[in-house]
Amino acid sequence: MTDRRLRAANAHVAAVALQGQVTAPRYVKGTRQQVKVPVADLCAAPEGARDRQLLLGERVQVFDTRGGWSFVRAQKDGYVGYLIADQLGAVHTATHWVSAAATHLYPQADFKVKQTARLSLGVSVSVAAQGGRFSQTPFGWIPTVHLSPVSSRPADPVAVAEQLLGTPYLWGGNSRDGIDCSGLVQLACWVCGFDCPADSDLQAASLGVEMDSGSEMRRGDLLFWRGHVAFVVDRHRVLHANAGHMATVYEPFETAVGRIAAQGDGAVTLRRRLTKPDKA
Repeated sequence: MTDRRLRAANAHVAAVALQGQVTAPRYVKGTRQQVKVPVADLCAAPEGARDRQLLLGERVQVFDTRGGWSFVRAQKDGYVGYLIADQLGAVHTATHWVSAAATHLYPQADFKVKQTARLSLGVSVSVAAQGGRFSQTPFGWIPTVHLSPVSSRPADPVAVAEQLLGTPYLWGGNSRDGIDCSGLVQLACWVCGFDCPADSDLQAASLGVEMDSGSEMRRGDLLFWRGHVAFVVDRHRVLHANAGHMATVYEPFETAVGRIAAQGDGAVTLRRRLTKPDKA
């Protein structure tokens, strides 16, 4: 366990499962909590750089809290880092997820009142009641038309990613407000029921099956460059969040290949094809 992104250990504590593998002052099972803000930065260190983001409703295992920061492991992909402790709260069983590209949270079931927050595609919530056009959650009211039951998942990750066209590029981003290449792939895959790591190198190592470079490209295939990943839309186009456009865009395949090579990131190194989703 040498990859700090996946190693639940720091100078103060380690996950009990790592006992005998790493040295730590104490080993703990941790406690389950979930994100209670629309988007939370998962940082490499307290006050440090953002590695990734977690959305409202995402669950974490909290191993240690000090100085206002919690050392956590994300349940969905095992990514380890630090969250502001006040951004975490009690776990609620999710019944629905935000299936629109974005929506708003309201203090009451009335679209004329001032919203309290904006929520991204992929947010998970527990719906306690429905009234008219709105569904009540522990955090407020959400337009029911923007929600889908957790049992209802789309089958096409590319169609999910297409909902985020135009989203600004954000390094480490995982939401409609800002997203990067691997964040786009992870969010689209997760919504469709695929387990998916957070970063492009981890995705290249484990997602789906590797395809021969001479085989025909299909919608939903993933193309990998050094430090970058894109969805294949069809034989002629890819869909990706990229710093060249600073947005999530369609791009002709040949144009993307040439542009990425010209900026010094080389040629396509790998193509992988998603297999059957991991979750029902």
